[in-house]
Amino acid sequence: MGVDLGTQSVRALAVTDDGRVLGRGSAPLTGHREGDRHEQLPADWWRGAGDAIRQTLSALSASTPASASARGRARVRGVAVCGTSGTVLLTDARGVPLTPALMYDDGRAGAEARYAQETGAEVWDALGLRIQPSWALAKLLWLTGAGARVGVGAQGLGGTGTLRGARVCHQPDFITARLVGRPVATDSSHALKAGYDLHTRSWPTAVHDRLGLSGLDFPAVVAPGTPLGTVCAEAAADTGLAEGTPVIAGMTDGCAAQLGSGAWEVGRWNTVLGTTLVLKGVTATPLRDPAGVLYNHRSPDGHWLPGGASSVGAGALTHAFPGADLARLDRLAADREPASVVSYPLVSRGERFPFLAPDAEAFTLGRPSDDADHHASLLQGVALAERLCLAYVRFLGAPIDGPVTFTGGATRSGYWNQLRADVLGRPAALPEQADSALGMAVLAAHAVTGGDAARRMVRIRTILEPRPEAGRRFDGPFVTLVDALEQRGWLPSDVAAYAREHG
Repeated sequence: MGVDLGTQSVRALAVTDDGRVLGRGSAPLTGHREGDRHEQLPADWWRGAGDAIRQTLSALSASTPASASARGRARVRGVAVCGTSGTVLLTDARGVPLTPALMYDDGRAGAEARYAQETGAEVWDALGLRIQPSWALAKLLWLTGAGARVGVGAQGLGGTGTLRGARVCHQPDFITARLVGRPVATDSSHALKAGYDLHTRSWPTAVHDRLGLSGLDFPAVVAPGTPLGTVCAEAAADTGLAEGTPVIAGMTDGCAAQLGSGAWEVGRWNTVLGTTLVLKGVTATPLRDPAGVLYNHRSPDGHWLPGGASSVGAGALTHAFPGADLARLDRLAADREPASVVSYPLVSRGERFPFLAPDAEAFTLGRPSDDADHHASLLQGVALAERLCLAYVRFLGAPIDGPVTFTGGATRSGYWNQLRADVLGRPAALPEQADSALGMAVLAAHAVTGGDAARRMVRIRTILEPRPEAGRRFDGPFVTLVDALEQRGWLPSDVAAYAREHG
């Protein structure tokens, strides 16, 4: 079973060794947004996870022969959890939250990010990292108020004295701790944005000391796919999982989608399009990015997973057209290729990839003629940003071979899938299950059964071929968007020049 803690919902999926989905469930999540702040309550994650898992087990029991239906939940041989990258909170030693969770796109810690970058520059440069306001390390400075002691940022939620000894907790850590019944190790994938060194497999304690974070309890770190423990009696009662079910260390949602996409070989890339856009690929060695907006996770098989998370995405559609029939708007948008305007559809303030611009804001060049034109410009704007992301990884020297795999909730739109393939000018592979929860089911299977679980479990539904005549329509809008991003001072000139010529 895989469990995916998203922005708007928790999703769970029960999958057989050969990729058949026997059960699924979901539960909504809500948060609080105000300006550049975005928080959720960890207790809501646990309630949502319990609801989603129970729904999944109910469907699993229904698919089980009558003679075994009573034992349906015992058939879950392992469960892994993924979450949004950079989402962090502090708990006490027992795992009880001391703070709300600052979400992956919370941007309040801008000053703290700059201070953390300057303080540990030699370490981050060696690792090819650049600390961003959305990263967990910057948020920890804000939460503890440690930055205020050196004149940066706010006072946080009580200062280092109040929170001394508090435990650093990434989003999935909260769920795995509740499942096991005690705080457990975090995985190296989620630990990356708190400054964890994937090369030496250690926390940069000297940097933490200089930042004033040495009073925090940074958890032990294990590789994704490592058993963390088993489901305890209390969690079994809350979720319906059998007591003793193995709990496996997961990965970030972007890495989970990579595992579930079927894009495992070096040179293959996957884009996850949900509320926001995540691009991740496979390389034999880490991909170095002097700007630090692309970072490298480690794959369970020893390869590297370079990628980045943009703040453009489908969330711009629901913001622009709340409650609208998006399928109807898709049909209307098909006659607006290209739209009369070019949009850059940021979901929230600030951009993280393929360039770092904390002050970036969504914009539209011109005035749409009607809702269909506006909707078309948003669909196309996300696709154009995706094209720029791929151009950036080529700019850094990464190979791109074979189809780009599309995963994420936005793949429910058949029209958008084809549009994206056209704009990218590349074939697009669509798995049967476009869900990060599948990636966690794959990882759980890898941990408990061994072997090449992904090749057995991931099924490609179709491959979309790009339509060259359609793709050429967007060459002009792409250059227009690149020019606008460069003129605003967000996109570096050398990247813009490469994108115009090779993008």
